[in-house]
Amino acid sequence: MIQNNKKFHLLNTLPTYRFTLLTKMIVLICALIILMLVFLGMYTNTKYSETLVEQIGIRALNVAQSVSEIPEVKEAFFTEHPSEIIQPIAEAIRIKTESEFIVVGNREGVRYSHPLNGRIGKIMVGDDNERALYLGESYVSEATGSLGPSIRGKVPVFSNDGEIIGVVSVGFLINDIEMTIGTYVTEIWYWIIICILIGIIGATLISLHVKNSILGLEPDEIGRLFQEREAIFQSIHEGIIAVDKKGRVTMCNQNAAKVLNIDEEKVKGKNIKDLVAHTQIMEVLETGQAQYNQELWVNNELFILNRVPVYYDQQLRGAVSTFRNRTEIEKLADEMSKVKQYSEALRVQTHEFSNKLYTISGLLQLDKTKEAIGFINKESKKQQEWIHFLIHSVGDSYVSAALLGKLNRAHELGIKMTINSNSELISPLTEQQREGLVTILGNLLENACDAVKESENEPHITIFFTDIGHEILFEIEDSGLGISDGDLQKFFTKGFTTKKGSHRGIGLALVQQILKELDGYLTLESSDLGGTCFILTIPKVKELEEGNNDKQAI
Repeated sequence: MIQNNKKFHLLNTLPTYRFTLLTKMIVLICALIILMLVFLGMYTNTKYSETLVEQIGIRALNVAQSVSEIPEVKEAFFTEHPSEIIQPIAEAIRIKTESEFIVVGNREGVRYSHPLNGRIGKIMVGDDNERALYLGESYVSEATGSLGPSIRGKVPVFSNDGEIIGVVSVGFLINDIEMTIGTYVTEIWYWIIICILIGIIGATLISLHVKNSILGLEPDEIGRLFQEREAIFQSIHEGIIAVDKKGRVTMCNQNAAKVLNIDEEKVKGKNIKDLVAHTQIMEVLETGQAQYNQELWVNNELFILNRVPVYYDQQLRGAVSTFRNRTEIEKLADEMSKVKQYSEALRVQTHEFSNKLYTISGLLQLDKTKEAIGFINKESKKQQEWIHFLIHSVGDSYVSAALLGKLNRAHELGIKMTINSNSELISPLTEQQREGLVTILGNLLENACDAVKESENEPHITIFFTDIGHEILFEIEDSGLGISDGDLQKFFTKGFTTKKGSHRGIGLALVQQILKELDGYLTLESSDLGGTCFILTIPKVKELEEGNNDKQAI
């Protein structure tokens, strides 16, 4: 039992050779080439042998036919010594035609000619003359004569009266024929071997080329990579569609199929134009240039698209388009904006109160208790006034927090920012309006701070807002340099900015886009402070609902 276990363990530990794709291809291609060439060689040899035997038989029959038609041969049959006339004629013809023998005999089978003179006058051997002598037929036979096995052409000799008077037998020895066939077969197999060697070399080169084309991967590795790619492809949150250079869909993941409301499997092979009417992916195929952050409406939803050409061996083979719902991107951007604003407000307040604590500490160290208490009361009163005003005048806590953060930010920067005491915003806001206003106010007030810092005037920003009437209105004025008429035309264009530095020109374009979604608008005027006045209006919730109902009715 122990010995059996040892043998089993030894068998399991023996190394097993794993045939690679390269080895398999070389072996299979070579085996196929060798099998085909061997089969072709055998067929060629057999066919050549049959053809050669047939041709020699016809040749022997033709020579015999020619001899039987010679007048001198016919007349010699009626002489006293026919062999003296027939033998020289037959031998001369035999030498010229390279026949093995030409035998002429009478009706009794007595030879009148033979390659060996000593056999003239004797009976012909082979027992295959009956059809020629008695039936008058011309034919080819294979028999064993006095010289050995041979292929013979038998033709009767007719007199001038049409009577059968003899027979002519012309033959070629089978041994000679087999030698001829053997020489040919040897040559054929020589060339077959050369072709096999060439085939082996070609199979190796083809296999190496295929191996290099698939980057040296084995079939199981390709299968695993395909499964991994498919899993990754389907798990990506963005929609992805790939097309070939003719615009036919080659790949489409689940998210793309869901957005386009199509069957993921049935879409393959269809033209992208039939699926997305206004797609510009064909432009990418024509120009070979990538397109990033493009907008496209699909099923009444706005998507952000990236289109990238696919190159292989420096040739354009297709393109890939990825798209994602812009609403999700904007929600993420809004959340990040809120977090940034809250953190900025906390940072400003921390920095501001840190400076105030240092001031109070200094006053106390100088034994200026009254001044310290007065400073505390003053700062506390200012902060409480802001908070109290915002609590009573602004019904939305998010908007209040945004305004309070900007007030603290301006105070830290040494900018005078005030809110008109008549300002009031108590109308309820939708979630979309709240998020939009927070983003818009943050961008406009930040731009105003940047503008007044660059101006020589006293840095001053005023804010006024009201919800009297059918709209919510905000006015933001600054004492900056203002906006020139040339810049006004492209002020809301994405990427345009009058500020120094990179990654700018985004805020006002975002403001304009949000206002478009809120059915609001933004206008610019000259400010009484010397700079710019931004006037922002959006419809109130009730008005917005009525407007939507009107649109649905239309």
